[in-house]
Amino acid sequence: MTKSLVEMCTDIVSAQASHTPMSSEDIVESLRRVFRTLQEVQHLGGAGEPEEGIIRDPGTSIQRNQVLCLECGKAFKLLSNRHLALHDLTPRAYKQKHGIRMTQALSARTLSTRRRKLAKELGMGKQLAEWRAERKQHVS
Repeated sequence: MTKSLVEMCTDIVSAQASHTPMSSEDIVESLRRVFRTLQEVQHLGGAGEPEEGIIRDPGTSIQRNQVLCLECGKAFKLLSNRHLALHDLTPRAYKQKHGIRMTQALSARTLSTRRRKLAKELGMGKQLAEWRAERKQHVS
């Protein structure tokens, strides 16, 4: 079982306090500083289980090979409707809540690139343009 950030933080600071005399203010400040540092290390390294309540930057949550859920901190290739429903959110509500552009896909960049390439190979853009033109003629 992996330790939480709080447990790691208390272990580090208690070891520090056992070797160096520290006032209660020093211990509190050290706890804050160590916890912040552990959060940064976890965010950059992705080591261990994500800690609940970690607020991540929406701009960096969509990465090359993964998307970090800003609600639970877990990494995915794609934030599916099913996963977002676990947080009682729709993709639209998730994007609004975290300030993500509505046109931004909730998938890893490599997945989006692969899908775009496949769509071009299959001529899906041409089919869509033809369908829209045909629909416009029927509506007019």
